[in-house]
Amino acid sequence: MLTPALRPATSADAAAICVIYNHYVTTTTITFEEEPVTGEDMAQRIADVAAAGLPWLVAEVDGSIVGYAYATRWRARSAYRYSVESTVYVAPGASGLGVGRALYGALLDGLRERGLHLVIGGIALPNEASVGLHEALGFAKSAHFAEVGMKFGRWIDVGYWVRKLGG
Repeated sequence: MLTPALRPATSADAAAICVIYNHYVTTTTITFEEEPVTGEDMAQRIADVAAAGLPWLVAEVDGSIVGYAYATRWRARSAYRYSVESTVYVAPGASGLGVGRALYGALLDGLRERGLHLVIGGIALPNEASVGLHEALGFAKSAHFAEVGMKFGRWIDVGYWVRKLGG
């Protein structure tokens, strides 16, 4: 198990975050993004999350970013304001070492502190590791959409897991 240092992300982290994320963009169906993201685009995403008053965290080990987690608004309509969608990515070499769990725990704490009610995790399926992480953290499957995305020439299902934060 790694014990990463967790801290809020800044625009200076964008390039390192891109290295992690673009691995998944170009080699997996975990994300439905199909083109690598630039550092400038990632810096804007970090700024947008901050402007929404939501957390974006990075995990560091020996000064290197090995994962990140953030939340975005679930939908634009005002009645959804207490629900967010969570995202967690871990560098390939750090998978299975507790980085995702540490990030997710801190993210959930930050969301609870902000008075949010529900966290929604979307998972491209199959993905046993992500399902296991979500369920270990108290998420329960609430929906399954068949063949909602096409990547690498095949249809991909997406499941949604939810967790209430309280209130």
